[in-house]
Amino acid sequence: MKQKETKKSKNKAGKYIPPSWIKEALKTLKPPEQISVSDYSDKNRILGSENAEPGKWNTSRTPYLKVIMDTYNDPDVEEVGFVKPTQVGGTEALNNMVGYAVAQEATSNLIVLPTTDLADYSSAKRIQPMIRLNSDLKEKWDEQGSKLSELNFKNGASVYFSGANSPSSLASKPIKNCLFDEVDKYPLFSGKEADPISLAKQRQMTFKADKFSFAASTPTTKIGAIWKIWLAADRRFEYYVPCPHCGHFQTFKFKNGIKWDKDAKTADERKETAYYECEHCRQKITDRHKQSMLRAGVWKDIDTGEVYEKIKKRKRKIAFRINAIYSPWVSFGDVAYEFTRSKNFPEKLMNFVNSWLAEPWEQTEVKMNSKVVLDRQTGLEENIIPDAAQILTAGIDVQKDCFYYAIRAWGAYMTSWGITHGQTFSWSELEAIMNRAFQKESGEFVQVNLAAIDSGDQTDDVYDLCAMAQDWLVPIKGSSRPMLSRFKVSMIDRVNSKAHGLRLYIVDGGQYKDMIAARLNRSNGRGSFMVFNGCDEEYAEQLCSEEKVPAKNGGFIWQPKTSHINNHFLDCEVYASLAADLLNVRYLEDLQATQNFTKAETQQSASLVQNPESWIHTPQSWLK
Repeated sequence: MKQKETKKSKNKAGKYIPPSWIKEALKTLKPPEQISVSDYSDKNRILGSENAEPGKWNTSRTPYLKVIMDTYNDPDVEEVGFVKPTQVGGTEALNNMVGYAVAQEATSNLIVLPTTDLADYSSAKRIQPMIRLNSDLKEKWDEQGSKLSELNFKNGASVYFSGANSPSSLASKPIKNCLFDEVDKYPLFSGKEADPISLAKQRQMTFKADKFSFAASTPTTKIGAIWKIWLAADRRFEYYVPCPHCGHFQTFKFKNGIKWDKDAKTADERKETAYYECEHCRQKITDRHKQSMLRAGVWKDIDTGEVYEKIKKRKRKIAFRINAIYSPWVSFGDVAYEFTRSKNFPEKLMNFVNSWLAEPWEQTEVKMNSKVVLDRQTGLEENIIPDAAQILTAGIDVQKDCFYYAIRAWGAYMTSWGITHGQTFSWSELEAIMNRAFQKESGEFVQVNLAAIDSGDQTDDVYDLCAMAQDWLVPIKGSSRPMLSRFKVSMIDRVNSKAHGLRLYIVDGGQYKDMIAARLNRSNGRGSFMVFNGCDEEYAEQLCSEEKVPAKNGGFIWQPKTSHINNHFLDCEVYASLAADLLNVRYLEDLQATQNFTKAETQQSASLVQNPESWIHTPQSWLK
């Protein structure tokens, strides 16, 4: 047998035929073809029946994905972010990168999904079918030596799958390529470990020179993972397409871009009449123009306007953003229809903004910004109280080494004026500020009627002061969860405290922040939340330091816009508003209206004295 194998085989033409084992060895040792991810995908990728368009992959169908996929081949790129909507092929671009890395580079890959269940689904329903339909990958796949969470290949490549909720699966073997899908759905922390993205990237430490990571997701809010990646990128790109009429390059935008007939009112009518309007020539662009526009499109740096291919330096971290208007499977009418169907329902509108426009959601009706605060300045200087004000309240935020305070005047219709605010460092100084006399425009002097003080820090000292100053000071504590009412009453049950048995007010800060935000957005006047003339920027910034974002369990919550921002004065105004509620500010009467009514009543009484029968009116028309 051995002698037969050593004999040189020849074909009929006398040409030498190498043994089969040599063929296999040569096939293994053959250097990979010099080809890009997009070209490799066009050559080898077959889409299964579960895809929108089964059959051979064609990058020209979604031409905006070409540059994104080919960043894998760019030696100047280390990290890529893709802010995307649904229905643009983002996940398939990720899959194509994985297929290329396995076939062309025989390297290790980690795909991270939000949960382990989705990771298993990705392996079973996405990657494995892709391998079976790709003859090049199928030939290399060691199916017997693979399992659901780990696919191994005969050329030494591997693909691991992990859920972002599983810290153990994120930190083990060294990995060259990390690919993250739907990162905004990841938990903030992976068990007791770091955030899932950072934890997974630790596996790339041994690949310092040529590691690669790709993160894609529809955005949720500005503090979501994908939007942070977008903002942190060295270069950021959007896809520009030429107008078919004038050639002007522009990005597809929903606002002022998608149009419909003026008479179209319903979602169906708008869908039927929708079109896109060029921002330059104002000509109508229809769906039949879209594919040619996409093929002629280019990715441009949003800061410099440079086209991606021309940029050779400073591209270590880059990011791309695109919306659903670009999708070949979405018509202009579909976008108009979805907006009309969603615009009156906050949760549906949020989905439209996130999943269609690929923009972070902002609760604009309860959004505060410092310019709005400074626009609420009145003509009154600090420490002067308007004559229309009837009560004075204060809010005190207690820190470990100081106190922040805000004093606010209130009138009818919950109209309020900021009188003063500041920071102090001693109990005695705080007490002096709360008990000082403030002057009204008329010259009358008044004092704070009621102050509410946070008891979360320096609790014993807070309780002692409240026990001694019950006539003007009440302790409060923020609620850890939303409540049905703005506040509820509890009792201090510390037996050894001077404040034992004293009322403690539990406050739903979110409801008061809703009120403050709504009234700040009113023009100065009745019902507005105003500040004194010359109000400082620091106060304004702190008052708008939080924003309302979706909660994990539904609904919305207030939280700091950034992790290091101060919100002390916002808390002070919440507490001052609670104090106003405790004094029944909602039931204050309009003093000017009352005075006018009293004056009219006095004049009428004088008239009756002069003519006592004047109040008798006899309708005589019915007697005729």
